[in-house]
Amino acid sequence: MPKKIWVLSLLSVVLIASFATLNLSAQTSMTGEWKATLSDEKTHLNLHLSRGPEKARQHNIGQTFELSELGLTRQQVEAGGPIQFNLVREAGTIEGEGSFENGKGSGTFRFTGSVAFVSAMKTRGFDFEKESSRDVHGSLEERLLAAAVLNVTTARADDLVSAGFPNLTVGDLFKATIFKIDSAYMREMKNTGFPNLGMGELVKARIFKIDANFIRQAAEMGFDKEPFENLVKMSIFKISPAFVTEIRNEGLTNLSMEELVKLSIFKIDAAFIRQAKAEGIPLNVERLVQKRIGVDRIRTRAIVE
Repeated sequence: MPKKIWVLSLLSVVLIASFATLNLSAQTSMTGEWKATLSDEKTHLNLHLSRGPEKARQHNIGQTFELSELGLTRQQVEAGGPIQFNLVREAGTIEGEGSFENGKGSGTFRFTGSVAFVSAMKTRGFDFEKESSRDVHGSLEERLLAAAVLNVTTARADDLVSAGFPNLTVGDLFKATIFKIDSAYMREMKNTGFPNLGMGELVKARIFKIDANFIRQAAEMGFDKEPFENLVKMSIFKISPAFVTEIRNEGLTNLSMEELVKLSIFKIDAAFIRQAKAEGIPLNVERLVQKRIGVDRIRTRAIVE
């Protein structure tokens, strides 16, 4: 190939790459409006970002930040007047301007997403540019804005991948950030007998405070081989060691998880069981529930009438 043609070809490649980068950069910029209130502790700002006309806003996101994260001070916010703030995150930078009055503020913002972040995430298997993500909707810039607000980082992506969970998505990355799920917690759940939990189940576990200690307590109550969903029920309905011991001491032993849940739902405790026994009611869950909801009284009234 002649030298002149080779140089032109190389120049074409450079120009194409440059235009691609410029195009991606343009796509990751956006503007909108913000509103904020000072927290009761006066140390944090509850910041809400939105785009589009107020009645049709579909792209809203809010988060609480330390004032220092935004480059603001308590004095600035309380004094009122015009302000500017910056939030610099790995996924991009949010620049805001506006004003505060009586601890409340509003104004406009500009977000510039990071092309480097998009590329770095792609090398880790998290493609922010995918138009059809099954669990993270919106455009590229909206996904990047959410990542910046929530502080999604490549370090967290590396940490999750290191736990050996397959097929993690961008949505999983967001969930892990929101619910503080890391490789240590993922391994903990694996090692306590739940090796195949997906991110959705790990989120449930975080919400309902299910960890190794909770699972150990369940095992001590005799529920060491319960499916994961039963552990969720235990947490929701407060099936604690104290509750189980109380029920068992009244003679109700070998109860299933479903039966314990029924007792909890209908607020059937030791005192109620003792009263039922004194009235000669058979000691089983269904009859106790019937007594609680008044079925026996309804039947008696029907016979008299």
